[in-house]
Amino acid sequence: MSFQTLAAPNPAQLIARYGGRAPRYTSYPTAVQFTPEVTAATYRRWLSELPADDPVSLYLHIPFCARLCWYCGCNTRAVNGRQPIGDYVALMLAELGMLADALPGRLGASAIHLGGGTPNMLSGDELGAIFGALKRAFRLAADIEIAAELDPAILTQAWVRAAASRGLSRASLGVQNLDRQVQSAVNRKDTREEIEAGVGWLRDAGVRSINLDLMYGLPHQTVENTLRTLDAILPLRPERLALFGYAHVPWMKAHQKLIHEAALPDAAERLEQSGAAAERLLGEGYVRIGLDHFALPTDPLAVAALEGRLHRNFQGYTADAAGTLLGLGASAIGSLPQGFVQNVTQEMAWRAAVSQGELPIARGVALTDDDRFRGEIIERMMCDFDVDLAAICAAHGRSIAELSGPLNQLESFERDGLVRHEGVRVMVTERGRILVRSVCAAFDAYLAPDAQRHAGAI
Repeated sequence: MSFQTLAAPNPAQLIARYGGRAPRYTSYPTAVQFTPEVTAATYRRWLSELPADDPVSLYLHIPFCARLCWYCGCNTRAVNGRQPIGDYVALMLAELGMLADALPGRLGASAIHLGGGTPNMLSGDELGAIFGALKRAFRLAADIEIAAELDPAILTQAWVRAAASRGLSRASLGVQNLDRQVQSAVNRKDTREEIEAGVGWLRDAGVRSINLDLMYGLPHQTVENTLRTLDAILPLRPERLALFGYAHVPWMKAHQKLIHEAALPDAAERLEQSGAAAERLLGEGYVRIGLDHFALPTDPLAVAALEGRLHRNFQGYTADAAGTLLGLGASAIGSLPQGFVQNVTQEMAWRAAVSQGELPIARGVALTDDDRFRGEIIERMMCDFDVDLAAICAAHGRSIAELSGPLNQLESFERDGLVRHEGVRVMVTERGRILVRSVCAAFDAYLAPDAQRHAGAI
């Protein structure tokens, strides 16, 4: 590649050229390519073929919340009583039993992630039952990372103590934005005091890493209330922060129709909010990690990024090096050397499948050699913003000539100062960082413009 960099376009021009819809690339191929051709029988075979000595990671999906936030893109629902949760946990333990029976032995586990939904909807007894079953099914590493996504509005000190006694080492609290008008527009009522109390309980219980989730692009959100939110939470000095762009996809998530679209910031305003928040975090001593994470320099995520060991999966950026992720619960996605699998998304259908003694697989995709090749390029681009295409081609026995199409697509990115190159080493510039998903899309063999399946790239 050899292009002349012209005068840098202004933000409006960048948005017009590159701000279309693009996958988030938490996997490659993305979930859009999953099909029913991958079945429970396929999954059983893949499980039986896993190396007995390689550790795995585990993801448990808890699809319940005390309230439904209107911006949410997760598979969850609001519940008032305990019965649905207790019944769900019993079935999840049954699914875990079937999963363990399909494995070649009692494998080691290096990480456990409780997601949702709201895992702190679980009772102490339910936590005990889950971790007891996990210990019977897997050999939990002495330094295992156990993480949970938490709603600060319903978090209690008793729950924190119960989780910490079972090894909770990292917690993520949803903050999003603390402006009252923004919160009212998305059905939240969190306070700075609730968040401070939760962080205090977690630290007192010995939880060593705390992440706070923030968002930009919410209704009525501005640069000013974004920075006020940061002013409120930065004194808590969380080890990590995530800064996610709100994805407005009401055709996929019907409750998002409750959000007034006229109140949503446009792409230029989203860009301003993201940029202002990033500048403030960098000024506070945080290191930028990938597309949307920040961490203190001593945090394992920052160290992994510095050493080129950062990975990306369905929970976002991670330092976990396990080659297999096993999912449990409705809609959970697993990643194995052979491919990806996803459980039945609809909770009642998941319950029915597990009740009938079936692994509740709905769909997935078997990886081809080309998928692995392109997937490594995309993951390294998303994690490092710097990819040595010659090295990846050599590792996969491929020719650089096979990437002539993607490289041609990047010509305009380089002319606009979003990427640069040294030979066939491609680097995303600081200016292009927020558009890295669009850069990755050049290497995606499956991608076709589809306004109904992906969120905007900014």
